[in-house]
Amino acid sequence: MHQRRTTGKGPSPTPWIHQQPPRILIVHSISSCGTDICSNLCEALQNFFSLACNLMGPSRMSLFSLYIVQNQYECILPFVQVKGNFARLQACISELHTLQREGCFRPQSPSLQAAIEDGLQQFRQYSRHVPAGAGLNYTCLEITIITSHPRKEIVKQLEEGLKDTDLLRVRKLQVVEITKGALECMAATSPDDDSSNEESSILGTDIDLQTIDNDIISIEVFFKDWLHNNGTDQEHIHILLPSPCFSNISGARDNSMCLRCDLQERILSPSLLPGTADSSLRMDDPKGDFCTLYQLEPQLSTSPYKLRVIKALKSSGFCESLTYGLPFILRPTSFWRLDWNELETNQQHFHALCHILLKREWLLLAKGEPQSLGTSLREPASTFYIILPSRSATLLVKAVATREMMLPNSFPLLPEDPPDDSLKIMESTLAALELEPSYNPLDIQSHLYLLMASASPNPHGRLHPSLRKTRQMPTNRVRATVAPLPMIPAMRRTPKMPDASRASSEAFSSPLEEEEEEEEKA
Repeated sequence: MHQRRTTGKGPSPTPWIHQQPPRILIVHSISSCGTDICSNLCEALQNFFSLACNLMGPSRMSLFSLYIVQNQYECILPFVQVKGNFARLQACISELHTLQREGCFRPQSPSLQAAIEDGLQQFRQYSRHVPAGAGLNYTCLEITIITSHPRKEIVKQLEEGLKDTDLLRVRKLQVVEITKGALECMAATSPDDDSSNEESSILGTDIDLQTIDNDIISIEVFFKDWLHNNGTDQEHIHILLPSPCFSNISGARDNSMCLRCDLQERILSPSLLPGTADSSLRMDDPKGDFCTLYQLEPQLSTSPYKLRVIKALKSSGFCESLTYGLPFILRPTSFWRLDWNELETNQQHFHALCHILLKREWLLLAKGEPQSLGTSLREPASTFYIILPSRSATLLVKAVATREMMLPNSFPLLPEDPPDDSLKIMESTLAALELEPSYNPLDIQSHLYLLMASASPNPHGRLHPSLRKTRQMPTNRVRATVAPLPMIPAMRRTPKMPDASRASSEAFSSPLEEEEEEEEKA
């Protein structure tokens, strides 16, 4: 069920959509496998950041930094704010693609360790200089290592190299292996290395181990998880059910049973995407609706939104045309302040509800309860929802129309016996269509990535058409905003490769360094 709980820490409740922690992405020698992993990775990054940088509404990503580890490590992008910074991120992705084409290297073990230590040093200096009152709290970060080497081999390197490194500010350390292809994977995979998602605990820090396929869609989906609110600092939704429905459960003070749930988006709202048909429109949900609170006004949603179930409905008696707005997914909460017994009991009751609704073919009609009346004496209009069960241990919730919103319409019943000629014509027409067992949105492209990419200034030209070409792309290498760690002898580059990290240290003195030197002299 469970995400690993962290004890003894945690901020006060935060909005449902909050900024994700700063992230460091370390690309670890993906060119050495001789496949198109690098091109797929760069295109997936380009697609992801075309969305992440341009999404309207509350910022979902805060700081991002990019390292590459070949025979040595190099910071090709120091920490930058993600939102509104697509041009700079695109230039660094272009540079990443160019560097990976320069040759195949077997990175030395200290290089990966040094990249992590350098990233931690930059993060400490950056967070130390965040202006007071800026509303930003950079207390921890997440580090993701993308590699084509066996992930367990990388964990051994980390175990050996980071044993003396302070990782208290690392909330999550993730090692992601991109498979090299079916034949190579069969040769490289050992019998005990067959799990695609694992977790290792070393150095007092959880290491999440994953394997993803070497294709653009799989890599892109992995990065899109960064847009989800995966925090456990707050419950999002309380489903209130009449306690008589559960005879073995004692009622609460208001004679209701409470299921504690977390809310997750099913799709990105078109109203958050600039340049699309719906980008100029706000969500059409009324004030006080949790959809509006979730997507556009997160500062108002610091307490769980309550859905009080008032009726059960037969699935066959509900028309989908009465729903509006975006669908959202409910799942049992993973709120870290709840003890394990309460979390597990809540999950079991949630799953039992899903089973019963599926078995009976029922839906639930629920009324949204306002969080507060504020200073107004008038009660706000209520919003109603339909809650649908799913076989994936989740519930789907959608807003449903009420009497005040309905427009008159009268449609005749479908004739029982259409003319034979018309039936034959339509049957032959439909026979020409390709039949799919289900709808897969990953097979449908709307060219949204190109639209988002073109919405930002791009001094280097589009990245997409050039990813699979061999020509050199012009780059504008960025300089680190803080000095790198001192290079140890084993990490010095060969004369053929320019030591950009060392050059950056010698030729560039950051304002942060100068300020610290002045403080030490004082």
